[in-house]
Amino acid sequence: MMTLRLMPVLPGLVTRFAALLSVPFCVFSHTASAQWVAKSLHLAGSQETIALGVFANQQVGHAYVSVSSVRHAALWAGSAGSLTDLNPTGATASDATAVDNGQQVGWVTKNGSDRASLWSGTSASWIDLNPATASDSYATAISGNQQVGLARAPGEVASLWSGTAGSWVNLNPTLASSSRASGVQGGKQVGQAFVSDTKGAFTRASLWSGTSASWVDLSPPNAPFSAAYAVHGSQQVGVARIDGANRASLWTGTAASWVNLHPAIAGFSEALGVSGGKQVGFAFVGTQHASLWAGTAGSWQDLHLFLPSKYTSSVATAVWTDGTTTNVVGYGFNDLTSQVEALLWTDRCPSDFDGDGFVTGDDFDQYTLAFVAGDPSADFSGDGFVNGDDFDGFVLAFESGC
Repeated sequence: MMTLRLMPVLPGLVTRFAALLSVPFCVFSHTASAQWVAKSLHLAGSQETIALGVFANQQVGHAYVSVSSVRHAALWAGSAGSLTDLNPTGATASDATAVDNGQQVGWVTKNGSDRASLWSGTSASWIDLNPATASDSYATAISGNQQVGLARAPGEVASLWSGTAGSWVNLNPTLASSSRASGVQGGKQVGQAFVSDTKGAFTRASLWSGTSASWVDLSPPNAPFSAAYAVHGSQQVGVARIDGANRASLWTGTAASWVNLHPAIAGFSEALGVSGGKQVGFAFVGTQHASLWAGTAGSWQDLHLFLPSKYTSSVATAVWTDGTTTNVVGYGFNDLTSQVEALLWTDRCPSDFDGDGFVTGDDFDQYTLAFVAGDPSADFSGDGFVNGDDFDGFVLAFESGC
């Protein structure tokens, strides 16, 4: 576990607390108005961090955290300082790609082989999912007791697990020479397959229901390439190449259901994540911009606009929502440091500290207690430190009602 670096509480800051706390609050309550707030999950000293998955207040991805610049699977809990290194003993590299309800998946390089992996929050919890017949494997998504990805067994084949290496299921369709699975939820799996048939030989967005025989071709007409990256409920998202350009895409179970999410002003776009009717990915508008949709091209929202100007490009990789709060993760290029940094966007009102939907004195009291204790949750700016800037930032947000 990487510990949060705490800044000393200066005497002037104590005086400021005392002054604020001695002034009686008026009895008031603002309804918390949701707005996008972005923060960096990049821990100072890391050479690169990327966030690839999110569930509630957990985010996963990777960080180059050592002097030798080795990629390690990373787990965060909403701030840079909360980073947990998931790289197991004996592994030379690792990556975490998705998280669901306290479990994480990805891959680990061990004994010269890449191995699909499952964790439960710590490096010691690592489970090797590599099938006995596979030289390498990678887990890319998790939902409930199902994990998906690909295995070289031999050749790349879409793969499904249920918690153990022995549970491995080969999803490769009969007509496909190769395939991979990228998303899973509710017993459905999505990905892509290279298929040769009367339509031609090309990579196609794919949907499964637990077996190779259940394969459904999602490729839209006139798309020489398509891929599905994520699934949630009845929706699948990904990309389709139309008229020579990649276009963010949405399906609801069939090729005929295809919806073009591509913003009119973009050169190209892709949808990488979906949850609760919201889709995320990126659109190229001069540079790549992290993007959010709600089912149509017209609903496109540019999440890059909520980042500080030092970020010149960004990508949203995954989204989670419970209907009230929405968390989006991804990464951006920091032009000042020339580094790629993991990012978290949330639409919860930042001064609604207890998350009850209102901004009241309880939020101020709870934040102050967390700040004085040096708790990572008081890192309001998300820069990996708890200091006076965080307190000032919270007070300004609180006074504005959000």
